[in-house]
Amino acid sequence: MDWKGARRSGNIEDRRGMGGGAMAGGGIGAVVLAAIGYFVFGIDPQTTMQVAGQLQGQTQQEVAQGQVSDADGQFVDAIETSNTEVWGPIFAAQGARYTPPESVVLYDNATSTGCGTGQSAMGPFYCPADRKIYLDLTFWNELESKFGAKGEFARAYVISHEVGHHVQTLLGASQAARRMGAQGAESGTVRLELQADCYAGVWASKAGETSGGQIVIRPADIEDGLGAAAAVGDDTIQSRTQGRVVPDSFTHGTSEQRMRWFTRGYERGDPAVCDTFGASRL
Repeated sequence: MDWKGARRSGNIEDRRGMGGGAMAGGGIGAVVLAAIGYFVFGIDPQTTMQVAGQLQGQTQQEVAQGQVSDADGQFVDAIETSNTEVWGPIFAAQGARYTPPESVVLYDNATSTGCGTGQSAMGPFYCPADRKIYLDLTFWNELESKFGAKGEFARAYVISHEVGHHVQTLLGASQAARRMGAQGAESGTVRLELQADCYAGVWASKAGETSGGQIVIRPADIEDGLGAAAAVGDDTIQSRTQGRVVPDSFTHGTSEQRMRWFTRGYERGDPAVCDTFGASRL
C-alpha cells in the first residue's frame, strides 16, 4: 500500500505522552464504557471503573489539533483525510454535506472522552457523543501479534471502519440500531458493525481517487484487509478465548459476515449496498 505522498488534513489530536485527562461524562460515562468494554472486548468492568476512578480529578489538558511528525501518526492522518475525500462527494451527490469527525485522538493507555474514560484495552473506538475517533497506536502491535492481521491496509481498514461509525451517526443508523436491540446474532449492534465494515470497503474502492492518486491499494492489500476482518469476527474471537461460540452474545458478526460485507462495499463502491438493516441475510 502506498500512502506517503497522500494529503494530510491535520485533523489529529495528539495526547500521547500526556497521561489521562479528567473523565468526561462523569460516572455515567464510565459505566457506559465499562459496559462496552465487557460486551464487546471482554474487559472486566471493574478494570474500566478503576481506571476511571484513577483519572477523576486530574486536570484536562488542552490539546491542539494539527500535523504530527511520526510515521504512525501521519498514516492515521492520511487515511482519515482520504476518507473525508471519499465521503464528501458521496454526501454531496445526495444533496447533503459531509462533516468529518471532530478529530482522531491518539493517546496512550487511557484518556477522557465524551463517552467516559476510554482505555487502550478496548481497542479503537468511535464516540458519537463528541464525534471523535480514539486510537492507542499500540493496537497495531496487537492487531498483528494477537489477531494475525498484518500489513498497513489492515490498519487502514480499522481506521475506515471507525470513520464508518461516524458516517452512521450523520445518517442516523445508530438510532436505528438502538431500536432493533443490542443482543444476538441478528441484533442492531451486529448490523451496525457490519455496515461499518461495508463502508470501509466503499472507502477502499475509491481511495485511489483521493489525494491526487497518491494512495495506491493493491490486491495483496485487500487480502490483508480481509484477513483483519476475519481475525476480529465474533466466532473467531470466541473460539480462541473461550473455546466455544455463543451467537447470542455476538456484537460484530462472524468472520465470514465481516469479510463478505467489506467485500460488498469494495466491489460495488456504493454505500447503498451497505443496508444491513434491511438485509434479510446478514
